[in-house]
Amino acid sequence: MLDSCKLKSACNLPFICNKKIINTAGTSNAEVPLADPGMYQLDITLRRGQSLAARDRGGTSDPYVKFKIGGKEVFRSKIIHKNLNPVWEEKACILVDHLREPLYIKVFDYDFGLQDDFMGSAFLDLTQLELNRPTDVTLTLKDPHYPDHDLGIILLSVILTPKEGESRDVTMLMRKSWKRSSKFQTQSLRLSDLHRKSHLWRGIVSITLIEGRDLKAMDSNGLSDPYVKFRLGHQKYKSKIMPKTLNPQWREQFDFHLYEERGGVIDITAWDKDAGKRDDFIGRCQVDLSALSREQTHKLELQLEEGEGHLVLLVTLTASATVSISDLSVNSLEDQKEREEILKRYSPLRIFHNLKDVGFLQVKVIRAEGLMAADVTGKSDPFCVVELNNDRLLTHTVYKNLNPEWNKVFTFNIKDIHSVLEVTVYDEDRDRSADFLGKVAIPLLSIQNGEQKAYVLKNKQLTGPTKGVIYLEIDVIFNAVKASLRTLIPKEQKYIEEENRLSKQLLLRNFIRMKRCVMVLVNAAYYVNSCFDWDSPPRSLAAFVLFLFVVWNFELYMIPLVLLLLLTWNYFLIISGKDNRQRDTVVEDMLEDEEEEDDKDDKDSEKKGFINKIYAIQEVCVSVQNILDEVASFGERIKNTFNWTVPFLSWLAIVALCVFTAILYCIPLRYIVLVWGINKFTKKLRSPYAIDNNELLDFLSRVPSDVQVVQYQELKPDPSHSPYKRKKNNLG
Repeated sequence: MLDSCKLKSACNLPFICNKKIINTAGTSNAEVPLADPGMYQLDITLRRGQSLAARDRGGTSDPYVKFKIGGKEVFRSKIIHKNLNPVWEEKACILVDHLREPLYIKVFDYDFGLQDDFMGSAFLDLTQLELNRPTDVTLTLKDPHYPDHDLGIILLSVILTPKEGESRDVTMLMRKSWKRSSKFQTQSLRLSDLHRKSHLWRGIVSITLIEGRDLKAMDSNGLSDPYVKFRLGHQKYKSKIMPKTLNPQWREQFDFHLYEERGGVIDITAWDKDAGKRDDFIGRCQVDLSALSREQTHKLELQLEEGEGHLVLLVTLTASATVSISDLSVNSLEDQKEREEILKRYSPLRIFHNLKDVGFLQVKVIRAEGLMAADVTGKSDPFCVVELNNDRLLTHTVYKNLNPEWNKVFTFNIKDIHSVLEVTVYDEDRDRSADFLGKVAIPLLSIQNGEQKAYVLKNKQLTGPTKGVIYLEIDVIFNAVKASLRTLIPKEQKYIEEENRLSKQLLLRNFIRMKRCVMVLVNAAYYVNSCFDWDSPPRSLAAFVLFLFVVWNFELYMIPLVLLLLLTWNYFLIISGKDNRQRDTVVEDMLEDEEEEDDKDDKDSEKKGFINKIYAIQEVCVSVQNILDEVASFGERIKNTFNWTVPFLSWLAIVALCVFTAILYCIPLRYIVLVWGINKFTKKLRSPYAIDNNELLDFLSRVPSDVQVVQYQELKPDPSHSPYKRKKNNLG
């Protein structure tokens, strides 16, 4: 594993070298009071706290510690629950370019969903430390508003070491760090190009959360509403909530990336969900991945510490998938031998070999033109982030340029052919988080292999254009049978994602979308009722004859047959040029008018009282907002399946409907129901750890809703940005 403490910021930014949280921090440019060796390394061990202030009703607190330099947070400790004498023993390493800025230590009491309570603060004067000498430091916590209050002490061990100048050839790594205040920030850290491969994960840990046993009762009814949080480095996952049970059955599967050779440690915490107030802590446990053998599934029964009960997991460590970064001159698909190996890997003959390995994606990030100027100099320092589900890779930064050329090749392993490739351009800032310049979202099934295209950059919501275009060349190779089978299993959850926030515009939009879906059913009911009322005698007579014929001759196979005919009819309308699909302009207009708040700078939690006071109301409104979105999306996905919005899925529906029609035609219904019932009753006996799923819902989850269709639409580029015209002009 790359020792991040040896890295240096090219713009002389102090930063934290910590495995849990990585942030940047800005400093002033004051003269160094000592002989300047170029940079200092400050190694800190957060030992413990003593006699801290009680902030909870039970006479305890849930303390955690923040370190700040120059007003920027550079470290945040883990939370120690219900303890006024917490022991952290956490290490961090900070690189600073001068010693005039003190280290600011702040302690808070964690309150889930509410305002974190301030427990005191202290300063560490770096100019008073002796170089190259370990020093134990005891800091007395004070509240500036109540200086006479005794808030306890914090014990640290620090070593200050001068660092000599190092190579300034740098690139950039972005980390997305979740904050409990439900905001999303992009953090940046410069790393040497010599260590680029260290950004790539060394393997994958696949985790299946099976069940909990004999968990602690946290509610007055003697039960709990448990859920589980997992954390491995900066990666996080939260399970679903199981209501009113002490023996929950989750059956959830997800993957984390392994960045360390040894594997690392997974922190696991169990919680009881309480609507409108702080969730109750049930217990914690850890999984040391270094103790597990690779390429083998381990069943773990973990005792919860600081609580009661057990968690049952299945954990599998596997080698890294096909992920790489290289220069444009090193191209896997242009090497004939490598290309043949890739094509062989995903050939129809290897259908049952590693069903999770669906395909291969190669993305060439060539250049961008006409980007937005984000700096006061009229220039930008752009870099590019390429994401596929939970896989995230980055280019280097091109400084002071609105027309950067990256010429990088990224390769990914495709686990779901219905995934969306996201390419985002940011401007690097030396003293704050990166600025957003533009973004494109490209469904893998819409990619035309080997074609260099100019994609117009969109805004953060992907609803309208922003300034600039980016040139990409993308190749997708996949096994269609594997992709079809993968469509029928649960979709991978993106665990690094912005948390939902209340939006009046979004709430209104989702309500209108659901209303449109409901009105389709209402109008159909009105139409049927008009036939009953004989409003149009010819139409009613035809409906009556059809009703008698269908009821008299009805067989169950006719249901999928009618759906099959509908799909076929719409397909022939499309290929004949009579496409009757209409993207609702209401959705597009509302998407373009929607204005979400920009990411805000990190503020101390004691300044957020008003927002957190309405947390309970916001939680209910967000739930309603999300339910409306799910209902509207469900109806739109059914419609888009029959509208051939994604031809691959429509063809897959045709195949499935043909199979269902044949089965229902050839096999009596009673035998089908018997087989279905035997399968449902014996499923858990045959496979105790099987993950429950609904194939139909999993299929529909791959069909884009109307909102996603609008977001994935390509914007027409300016003809002046054509690569061929550009080449001709250069020759001229």
